[in-house]
Amino acid sequence: MASSDGRGRIRGRERAALVLLCAAVFLDSMDLSLMGVALPAIGSDLSLPESTLQWLMSGYAVAYGGFLLLGGRMADLFGRRRMFLVSLAVFAAASLVGGLLSAGWPLVATRVVKGVAAALTAPAALSLITTTFAEGPRRNRALGVYALAGATGYSAGLIASGVLTEVNWRLVFFLPVPIALLVLVTAPLVLPAGNTPNRLGGGGFDLAGAAAVTGGVLLLVYALTETDWRAGVVAVGLLGVFVAVERRQRLPLVPLGVFRVRRTAAANLAALAWACATIGWQFVAVLYLQQELGYTALATGLGIVPMGLAIVVTANLTGRLISRWGLGRVAAAGMLVQAAGILLFLRAGSSGDYLTVLLPALLVHGIGNGLSFPSLNIAAVGGLPDDQQGLASGLVTSAVQIGAGIGVAALAAVMSLGDSALAGYRLAFLAAGSFSLIGALIAHFGLRAPATAPAPAPASTDA
Repeated sequence: MASSDGRGRIRGRERAALVLLCAAVFLDSMDLSLMGVALPAIGSDLSLPESTLQWLMSGYAVAYGGFLLLGGRMADLFGRRRMFLVSLAVFAAASLVGGLLSAGWPLVATRVVKGVAAALTAPAALSLITTTFAEGPRRNRALGVYALAGATGYSAGLIASGVLTEVNWRLVFFLPVPIALLVLVTAPLVLPAGNTPNRLGGGGFDLAGAAAVTGGVLLLVYALTETDWRAGVVAVGLLGVFVAVERRQRLPLVPLGVFRVRRTAAANLAALAWACATIGWQFVAVLYLQQELGYTALATGLGIVPMGLAIVVTANLTGRLISRWGLGRVAAAGMLVQAAGILLFLRAGSSGDYLTVLLPALLVHGIGNGLSFPSLNIAAVGGLPDDQQGLASGLVTSAVQIGAGIGVAALAAVMSLGDSALAGYRLAFLAAGSFSLIGALIAHFGLRAPATAPAPAPASTDA
């Protein structure tokens, strides 16, 4: 495989591998936002109630968040490239079947299957990147591109959903299929073989831990989505069982010792706060634009384009900034800038002007987003050795997904506290900004310390 130069530039086959891996996370992120604009058209065409339509969104998120930790561990145990290819093939097949169905719950089932497949794909892809690129400038640059692909995928999903729904909502399901097939055909030619599957010896796979954590996270996201606190109590109980099981396992699904690495623990907590802020804000902002300002679905997607461009430009520079100023400073600064962008939406009223009020807020938010998300991903995987990179990737991605569920649920609850719809939006923007400020504090104090795990090579680091 071709090497990179001393400045961390990626060349040759490594670049092709990075493009393919980023295409997969682009698909996973895009699928999170593709459904939002299309739901009314699907409900009208298939005569589906709102309760079923809701699960077209939450079914994907619940499965994605619930299976991420299992996906990260499976990547380490059974081979990263193998898991990447198999799960991406399932993702493509479920997308194709979903576009052909005309019944509600079978359609929901395809979304759940896609969520599980995405949960297996994302950790495998991220751990392939972190084991291909040595810690330091090369890895920082690669992870910056990876984070950029995820952010761009979410923004692209909003735009594509509006455009495709104008033609036929089934195109929203079909869109990921050709992209996934292209990656599947090309990937075996350029992706590194990755790790040799771990044979596990006589200890077996941690099925009890996997069942407890997956069930606990699934029920937690369900409780937040449906505001079912009984499910929440059961979820907490299952997560407690998971901790007890992991303490006794010889080969645990999640070695609890990883959370004693200060940078790993802080990065995951900050990532959870980041998702509460930015995904929760996006949920509220889309409602604000459509319900308060009267934007169409297509106009909403196009209006968010400048934020996506700001993320792209900033994320491309983040690796250099980390090399100069360190992870803690860049991540904390990004969270502060993101908070400023969110809080600028407090200026918007019932007829907020786009050029003078909304556009500046979107640009500031995008800059903060582009600084913070790559930094948190780098910090989360940088503290653990190569044989735990699937675990590290699964943890940080799971933190983001769980944070997204918490943020959306919390901000929806806050919106209901306002005396009017506009007052509710403002309270929600204030809460989202507060989440981001909390993340900035965690990043500032938690990411200043160097990773305690041994570095794989004596190269210059980013911390």
